[in-house]
Amino acid sequence: MDPSEYEAAAPILVANLAKIERVIDRTRASHAGQPYAAVHQALAEALHDEDTQRVVPQAVEELARQISGTPTTP
Repeated sequence: MDPSEYEAAAPILVANLAKIERVIDRTRASHAGQPYAAVHQALAEALHDEDTQRVVPQAVEELARQISGTPTTP
């Protein structure tokens, strides 16, 4: 990637990360401790509604697990 391309893309990436952070904060505030499936659905819908760039599915799953308080399986 040419450095000038990165400079042009950086503000877009920063704005997208800020959207994702807001979604996570809102979902955590409204769904903490709820069942994993409910948290995952709320998080996925909020990311879509916020028009974020694609978030890796495994990241969404891990965030939902953390927000729900579901323990990891060994």
